[in-house]
Amino acid sequence: MPARFDHIAIAAEDLETGAAAVEAALGVPLQQGGEHALMGTHNRLLSLGPGEYLEVITINPRAPAPDRPRWFDLDRFQGRPRPNTWIAACDDLTGALAAAPRRSGQPIDFERNGLRWRMAVPDDGQLPFDSAFPALIEWQGSASAADRLTDLGCRLEQVILTHPDPQALQAALAPVIDDPRITIEPGAAKAIRAVIRTPHGLRELA
Repeated sequence: MPARFDHIAIAAEDLETGAAAVEAALGVPLQQGGEHALMGTHNRLLSLGPGEYLEVITINPRAPAPDRPRWFDLDRFQGRPRPNTWIAACDDLTGALAAAPRRSGQPIDFERNGLRWRMAVPDDGQLPFDSAFPALIEWQGSASAADRLTDLGCRLEQVILTHPDPQALQAALAPVIDDPRITIEPGAAKAIRAVIRTPHGLRELA
């Protein structure tokens, strides 16, 4: 069974700045998230409808540094808050990784506030295609983070991936996920843009 869009990660240098930027762009408040002890990160969340959400995720300055590179390439992140990674959910992480490019990561078990999941995390923190390829997640049990969020009427309309080799990225995505909202454009460098329908109209995070 192919993977499906799960959530998009907005990276920032600190959580308050990142959350404020997203709230200003979308015109809706984010909800409290939590901490990820294994990665030394924390987040804020926004529902994008059933089974989908947005997270602002940053290094947690109060947490001990992990003994490995953090996920989503956060150790090297700099600059303004922006979409940095997107995440696709699957029912069989091992099978999805078999179809994914090399360096898509090794499965690691996570738990937070009663939620359990397995995620493939690359050894160096950076996903294939300069992290334009999605991180793969398998939720354990009947609940995901999206199920705990208040629906404020926001919906994902499109994820636009820009990459210098769009044909290779398209070929890598084809056996893993089939979602018409995921589009690919050529460009000099990797970038991710998210178009979100809000109660105030269409808004873009880039």
